[in-house]
Amino acid sequence: MAKPEVFQDDSEMAQAIFAQMDGVVRLALPLGLGKPVSIVNALVRAAETDPTLHLSIFTALTLSRPRPKTDMERRFLEPAMDRLFGAYPPLRYAELIRDGAMPDNISVSEFFFQAGDWLGNDYAQRHYIAANYTHARDVLIAQRPNVVAQLFASDGERLSMSCNTDISADLFTKRAEGEMEFIAVAEISDELPFMGGAAALEMSEIGMILEPIAPYSLFSAVRRPVANAQHAIGLHVARLVPDGGTLQIGIGAIGDAVANALLLRDRRALDDLWKAAPFPLVGAETGSFDAGLYAVTEMLVGGIVALFEAGILRREVDGATIHAGFFIEARDMYARLRAMPSAQRAKIAMMPVSYTNALYGDEAVKRAARVNARFVNGAMQASLLGDLMSDSAKMGQVVSGVGGQFDFFEQAFALEAARAIATLPATRTSGGRVTSNIVWQTQVVTIPRHMRDIVVTEYGTADLRGQTDEEVIKRMIAIADSRFQDKVTQEAQKAGKLDSAWRVPDAHRQNTPEQVKRWLAPWRDNDLPDFPLGSDFDPVERRLLPALLRLKEAAMNKVQMAQLIVASVTAPPATSEGEAMQRMGFKSQAGLFEPLAARALRGALRFRD
Repeated sequence: MAKPEVFQDDSEMAQAIFAQMDGVVRLALPLGLGKPVSIVNALVRAAETDPTLHLSIFTALTLSRPRPKTDMERRFLEPAMDRLFGAYPPLRYAELIRDGAMPDNISVSEFFFQAGDWLGNDYAQRHYIAANYTHARDVLIAQRPNVVAQLFASDGERLSMSCNTDISADLFTKRAEGEMEFIAVAEISDELPFMGGAAALEMSEIGMILEPIAPYSLFSAVRRPVANAQHAIGLHVARLVPDGGTLQIGIGAIGDAVANALLLRDRRALDDLWKAAPFPLVGAETGSFDAGLYAVTEMLVGGIVALFEAGILRREVDGATIHAGFFIEARDMYARLRAMPSAQRAKIAMMPVSYTNALYGDEAVKRAARVNARFVNGAMQASLLGDLMSDSAKMGQVVSGVGGQFDFFEQAFALEAARAIATLPATRTSGGRVTSNIVWQTQVVTIPRHMRDIVVTEYGTADLRGQTDEEVIKRMIAIADSRFQDKVTQEAQKAGKLDSAWRVPDAHRQNTPEQVKRWLAPWRDNDLPDFPLGSDFDPVERRLLPALLRLKEAAMNKVQMAQLIVASVTAPPATSEGEAMQRMGFKSQAGLFEPLAARALRGALRFRD
């Protein structure tokens, strides 16, 4: 068996790759964490230096650490950047895109963006390729890649694709079957866990290996605090998941809230909380998980791992409790996977998304396994008729991409007793202005109305499948924020889709943030904390987060900003106020000539709703 050529110098390896490809590299890179940053950057640098070389890159989800836009963001993020997000180097091609400096001999296309990263960037928006996750593999193959590069884990004898079997596993299979030709190059990371399933590869599958002298840290997706609305959504979703069924959830605060609610439900800790709900509840699944769940998910997230460690995920399919396509998470999840006993970790089988996101191929086996499936995914907006907008902010501008969301809705309609659950907060705040996420019509449609199923906000659950347009509209208004219910009701009536005599029922007239806050308040400190799955933020930073959010919202509202300034003088000092102010680079004690920015922050720390 041929042994791969081993390099320690990435520039030397890049030159060897270009030489083997006669100066033309069509590079396939995995989504997210699996990009071998050292190799990629060396290839880009080589092409920048030598315009006779040609480099085209097809990938998705280019990870980058946040770039502070304001002085407050800089003060908060810069001292803790490596601790929070990992000492993860920037990808050179992303810098070129951001700077508008891409050479003519380099091109980059992505089918999924890091959320919001490329809004307003002409190059990225022009080179975006719209594709369902299950179709992205075939789009990639059509580019005729001649180099596949990935970050791998190693046990000394074998390699593991670890975090990214999503498309890569199928590419290696197709090469073995003679359907593709490419050289595979690998960069080794000691921080990646060695995962099984379709992830394991023999060394002979790889042409070149980079064993860097100074390896970089993995990117860490910092967990965000779970707010009242998100916890309420999790509590509603938890009533929809049958014991013995199948589960998929995504990353983010709502995914964390759903996992936390399922953990509480298993301990029978939600009965009193549900009884206290001021909103009508839907779903009768409230008992413990006696049979357990099985997870099939494109993304292995911290919530799924927490359910697995708690024994809630324990129903096995082909020896695995979890089948997943890729992962990006907070650093503690990587460490937990590495530390798991090998027999336990083997129950998490990494697979291509052609397995997790689709039924075709071994369809009978998949149907038998995916019983009572619940696919839980987030949306940005929902129309009264059930359309979902999940990937764009306005016409033509892609926020992220459809990813696998459409795939799971498709499965929900194809599988017996399966449901697709779309989650979203009922409102959003931007520039100090509150707007509704439940609207008459969305500007862009990711999931069309003919695939409407279940929509959940903090105010309840709307079961839409099989309902008439008028009934769908009524159910969507029932889970909208009451500040906007009359407006959307009038829009639907004006369009002739809703009886002109219909009025919002009294039971749904108290859909307000204050009502949600009163409902959850007795449980917020213990069962419903800000970080139910843990956090990389230290206690002072966790104290700062809500104050910084309040300050950000007030920045565009003169009245709110004035309230903060007044609070900085009249309100009593907040807990750990001095430490928080010092953490942000200000004096701990208030002074007569305190800068306005410091005074506003102090007011945000002291302010009480």
